[in-house]
Amino acid sequence: MSAGMGLSLIAVFGVIWFRLSEDARDTFSWFQRLTLLAFFGAILWILYRMTTLRVSAYPDRLRVRNVFKSYTLPWDRVTALRFRPGDAWLQLFDADGNRLGILAVQAAEGARASKAAKELAAVARSRGAGPRSTPGT
Repeated sequence: MSAGMGLSLIAVFGVIWFRLSEDARDTFSWFQRLTLLAFFGAILWILYRMTTLRVSAYPDRLRVRNVFKSYTLPWDRVTALRFRPGDAWLQLFDADGNRLGILAVQAAEGARASKAAKELAAVARSRGAGPRSTPGT
């Protein structure tokens, strides 16, 4: 899907550029052309990352790939997975109390997202993830 979106975007920008008259294209300086290419590259990169969101469960760790950052957590660092009504996406809480959104499981997907969240929670429990109690509490 990301390849199709990228190729479509390249085609659209290519058509726009070549539909400009040669005189209009010549008014762009090299710096302006490089700026357009950098902007275009940033858009392609963001679209690529948005279409390749994922969460992968391995025997010893959980790998989360979001738009701007990826995370790898050993199962013993995962304390909770929550996907409550009204949440935009699945949320993970780690042993340090940090909250991490798992964008690969979004509420907009409805029943499919609920099923994925339940399956991931079951895998997490089977791998030993869960709340940690502190001594004396």
